[in-house]
Parts: sequence; structure tokens; C-alpha cells
Amino acid sequence: MSTKQTCPERKPLSTISQNKSHQTHSHQMKVIETISEMRSMRRQLATPVGFVPTMGYLHEGHLALIQRARAENASLVVSIFVNPAQFDPQEDFSSYPRNPQRDLAMLAAEQNDVVFMPSVMEIYPSGFNSWVEVGQVTERLEGASRPGHFRGVTTIVAKLFDIVQPTRAYFGQKDAQQTIVVKKMVADLAMDLEIVTVPTVRKPDGLAVSSRNAYLNLEERPAATVLYRALCLARQLWLQGEKDAGNIRRQMTALIQKESRATTDYVSMADPETLEEFDTVKPPALASLAVQIGKVRLIDNVVLE
Repeated sequence: MSTKQTCPERKPLSTISQNKSHQTHSHQMKVIETISEMRSMRRQLATPVGFVPTMGYLHEGHLALIQRARAENASLVVSIFVNPAQFDPQEDFSSYPRNPQRDLAMLAAEQNDVVFMPSVMEIYPSGFNSWVEVGQVTERLEGASRPGHFRGVTTIVAKLFDIVQPTRAYFGQKDAQQTIVVKKMVADLAMDLEIVTVPTVRKPDGLAVSSRNAYLNLEERPAATVLYRALCLARQLWLQGEKDAGNIRRQMTALIQKESRATTDYVSMADPETLEEFDTVKPPALASLAVQIGKVRLIDNVVLE
């Protein structure tokens, strides 16, 4: 059965601007490594200031955030920091892909103003022991699978917001729960900035663009499309009138199980603000999932509305 009309709108990679002809040679990008230098640089930036926090190894998904931020703000700051606090002991902090020279070349091409690239010691000096924790929404889904992950995310994001003082910060819909958690933190702590969510960028076969895709081998790469196919199935069932969330989850799981290289971590049909699982689907609903393809754990989601 064709899923063309029922699948979420894809943002094809071709819509990401490759046209750099407007570039002027006078544009100078500053690379900053210390908090004190970033703070003094911030005082010189024209407002509004857009901010895109990243862990580097930039790809088309990051570029979508950066281009949106560039279009909507007078100044643009991008941070590159692989945050050790959000990795489990069993996870891949040391092997997380890094290519700072390539990242800087890509950012210069996007007319970025400032790159904040602090060291781990700059962010977490000796004796560092203060953490920002958001309750409830962090305990489900990714939080249940990766204990402590969101404490690491919210702490680094809160610290970066305090250092950069952005007007707006940009996050990808692909990491839906992360965006929900950050929005909750910003609201609860009355932080003075706007969080902007940018649609997921996908490969032509539907796979969401992610740094972790670099780990997939040639056999695993086609298998990874099962995440998007399962989400398309959820949307299709819902459009055909299926309201039983349990049934949608079961059918998504059955589809994933047909892929021999895939192991389901979770399949969710939940409220997009609280992440409470639905019994009966009420739009808007967040269909999300985490699936292991070989050794690579991938996540994806679509909003049913």
C-alpha cells in the first residue's frame, strides 16, 4: 500500500539552501573557547541573537536549524560541545563522531557570527556539582531507557543559555522529547528566551538525518528506514480512523519485528506536552519510537494532528 499521501511532509534535503552566492568576503566568524570571552562577545552582538546548541559533526539537520536562526535574527551563535554529562557509562562519548575543522568550514559558509567551542574543563571545572533537573517528562521514553541523560542535557543547555543569553534557541523536532524537556525548563525557570522547533530533515527514503547514522554499515542503512515506515503506518492507521493507541503501537511493533536487524526499545503514542501514553488517540499526538539497528540506537517521531 502506498504511504505517499499519509506520510508526514518530508523536508527534502534539496530545500536546504546550497546557494552561498550572497556571501561577502568581509564576514568574519569568531571562534571562542572561554566563558568570559563569550560573555564579552555577547555584549557586542546585534540583537536579536539566535542560538543553535550542537555537539558538532554537523549535518543537514543542523544546517536547517542554523539557516532558520540566521534568517530570523541579527546575530547567530552556534555552540559545539560534546557533553559528557548526557552519555551513559555504556554509551559512546569517546567514540562520538567529531570533525571540528569541517564543522567550522560549514558554519563559515552559513554566515555564522560566533562559534562557542569550550573544553570539558571550561564547562565542568574541577569540583563541579550543580545540576538542573526537570521532573516527570524526563522519566518516560528516552529518560527511562537512558537514566541521567536528561539531567545532563538540561544542565548543559541551562548553562549555555546563561552564557550566550540568546533571544531565541533552535532545536530539531527529531529529538522531540529533548525539545519538550527544554521548553518545560525554560517555562518553569522563567528563562527569558523563545524556543523554536524546526521540522525533522529526512533522507529521500525517510530516514531522519542524525549524527548516529554514521555508525550504520551498508546492510544496516536500508534496515534503518523501518523507523520511518512504522511512523507512516501510525499516521495511516490514525487517518483511517483508528483511535485505539494500543492497537497502533502493536501494529508499529509488528512492522519493526519484520526487520531482522531491528530491535524495538519503545514505541509510544503520547500527549506531546506531558508524554503521557494515550489509551485513545487525541490529536495532537506524538508517535515516537527508539529502535536498535545492529549496535546503533536511533529515534524518530511524527506529530499526528
